[in-house]
Amino acid sequence: MQTILGAGGAIGTELAKALKKYTTKIKLVSRNPKKVHDTDLLLATDLTKKEAVFEAVKGSSIVYITIGFPYKLSVWKENWPAFISNVTEACIQHQCKLVFFDNIYMYDKNHLAYMTEETPIRPSSNKGKIRAEVVKIIMDEVSNNKLTALIARSADFYGPSIKKTCLLTETVFRPLSIGKKANWLSSVNFKHSFTFTPDAAEATALLGNTNAAYNQIWHLPTAKNPPTGKEWIEMIAQEMDVKPDYQAAPKLLVKIMGLFMPIMKETVEMMYQYDRDYVFDSSKFETYFNYEPTPYKKGIKTIIEKDYQLKPKKK
Repeated sequence: MQTILGAGGAIGTELAKALKKYTTKIKLVSRNPKKVHDTDLLLATDLTKKEAVFEAVKGSSIVYITIGFPYKLSVWKENWPAFISNVTEACIQHQCKLVFFDNIYMYDKNHLAYMTEETPIRPSSNKGKIRAEVVKIIMDEVSNNKLTALIARSADFYGPSIKKTCLLTETVFRPLSIGKKANWLSSVNFKHSFTFTPDAAEATALLGNTNAAYNQIWHLPTAKNPPTGKEWIEMIAQEMDVKPDYQAAPKLLVKIMGLFMPIMKETVEMMYQYDRDYVFDSSKFETYFNYEPTPYKKGIKTIIEKDYQLKPKKK
């Protein structure tokens, strides 16, 4: 049995699809899980409770963490460390492997221009400190030879059928699709990597089912040579066949936007990721698995075809 804690989200659903290649025994766990395959086992529960975590993990050979607690600092402080402690304890007790889908919040902000698995962990935000704490909980148990686990780390992500949890959707795809200006944080002049969610899920499933991948950190496949903010907006607008109108959003504007868009309110402390180049390197994964990430233009076209009434511009 391979179990997804946090099924149904942007990554969880794609991961369930990808796991079908490796097993027909998939358990989807969340407050309100829905089947991706007819054979999926569903467990509706509250994963903030320790007993619920232990029940969810029981009987699993591999547990994947793709849960996304509400993007609010107070919620993260209350839930993330306790949840990870419970999951690691449960995995140790039930002797199953752990795969944690992670982000880059804990990285030193002065090393974002070229991020690898060796980038220094020196968080500059409160959310980053929490992410660093939970990774330490996992890897400490690995170092103590109590747990078999791996970290599957993604850049900011984009992909089809993502609602409210993708900044690129909220600030560029959706506004342009309804004739409004795109918004880009800080400055449009810096490069910014985004990981395509189907690639991230496929790679996470592959890592989970590769014994040699465990007890280390992996950057999930992400296309090289990322566009600048301006280039992202122009590429998306071109595929939608609309004008690439945009405005750069300084901190004050983002705070105002946060009155109407909760994700923007919680993004203020993370804006340093947009006032410098943000380049995510996944050479380790690409080389080991001979994998080529989805090109940015192809990813954009896929999203427009699946999520918007607008059809991609014919070439």
